Amino acid sequence: MKDKTSKKAKTDEISATIKVDALARIEGEAAFTVKIKDSKVIDAKLRVFEPPRFFEAFLRGRRYHEAPDITSRICGICPIAYQMSSIHAMESAFAVKVSPQIRELRRLFYCGEWIESHALHIFMLHAPDFLGYEDTIQLAKDHPDVVKMALDIKKLGNDIVKLLGAREIHPLSACVGGFYKVPTKKALQPLIERLRWAIEASVKTVKFTSQLTFPDLEKDYEFVSLRHPNEYPLCEGRIVSSKGLDIAVSEYEDYFEEEHVKQSTSLHSFIKGRGEYLVGPLARFNLNFDKLTPRAQAEAKAVGLMPPCKNNFKSIIVRAVELLYACEEALRIIEGYEMPEPSRVEVHPIGTIGHGATEAPRGILYHRYTLDERGTIRSAKIVPPTSQNQKIIEKDLTDFVSKNLTLPKEKLGWQCEQLIRNYDPCISCSCHFLKLNVEEQ
Repeated sequence: MKDKTSKKAKTDEISATIKVDALARIEGEAAFTVKIKDSKVIDAKLRVFEPPRFFEAFLRGRRYHEAPDITSRICGICPIAYQMSSIHAMESAFAVKVSPQIRELRRLFYCGEWIESHALHIFMLHAPDFLGYEDTIQLAKDHPDVVKMALDIKKLGNDIVKLLGAREIHPLSACVGGFYKVPTKKALQPLIERLRWAIEASVKTVKFTSQLTFPDLEKDYEFVSLRHPNEYPLCEGRIVSSKGLDIAVSEYEDYFEEEHVKQSTSLHSFIKGRGEYLVGPLARFNLNFDKLTPRAQAEAKAVGLMPPCKNNFKSIIVRAVELLYACEEALRIIEGYEMPEPSRVEVHPIGTIGHGATEAPRGILYHRYTLDERGTIRSAKIVPPTSQNQKIIEKDLTDFVSKNLTLPKEKLGWQCEQLIRNYDPCISCSCHFLKLNVEEQ
């Protein structure tokens, strides 16, 4: 006799393919596919199909001082992260020590990038997901004040970068040993009132993002970030994780590895013997909450955001808290600023290997250079945050779809895109509208 109950259960099982051929509101060109068979996710892939740009090969044969300007061309959103990681790698190689004033100015430079990048992501790329809009243009029709505030915050970040680096995109002033040119104290003064306004605007942003509705995806991630004994990490620190990792930046390749996968022109990173991990704002927040300013901590607590936060959909709130931190830190540096004299220290190349890592808006950015005695680059390795997050993005897709199989296909596809945008993936600097295709199997 046949079991009718088993037959009915089998009939109710879901088989489908959720496919987006071009993700919208990310920097770059990527797609994803999730395959479901008999109510189980059998495959989830983030497909990166941009052609590789071979920057590591471009660097071979170049002098050490060319690396910051060449690597900054990798990204128009976070060029300072590339400059600073390459600079720190070279300075570690040549045992260069900069003055406290240069160090502070570098943090200010980095704050400018965090401010413009976080404002862009929060309001232009990610908020439309939560509010049901296709893009920021539609959002602006109903919430013009919110979008105007976002643009003003972003403009402030861009202006900080321009003042220190001579231009907003691919700035020119940062160099191994310091800066080619530094601003006067007087030149920075007009930023003070704008930063005070931006601090209050950032508090509003924390409250605004905290009121959004978040899908449920609590996960036991291995969070990885820099950690510094005295400050929230931007340019310096050891690499730590929520599962006990605590290493010097120079040990990075002893613990982390990259592999090529068929569906991606970007390499996938993993921790040796452990697997995928997560970098970015959520990791920094969970591992460095105690290093935020008192006000940033208080505003996070006021909206119920406390470590450990394990729902990456809430990373939009964390970015708002980091936006507040970056504005406060920028104000602190400008109010206490004294021009460094000289603006850069002498550099004496030797044949060696240098390692550097800083916290780009999207997470740890690692550089390693092998140099000869003249300071000529013989080999280079660059590991951006997005390649480090690709494995965990695919794991998130699998877990999220598995928990939400009964959602309507259109809503499930939309939320999968939203999940990917949690990471603010920076594949390159372009943006696409998309068409969603759901194929029955």
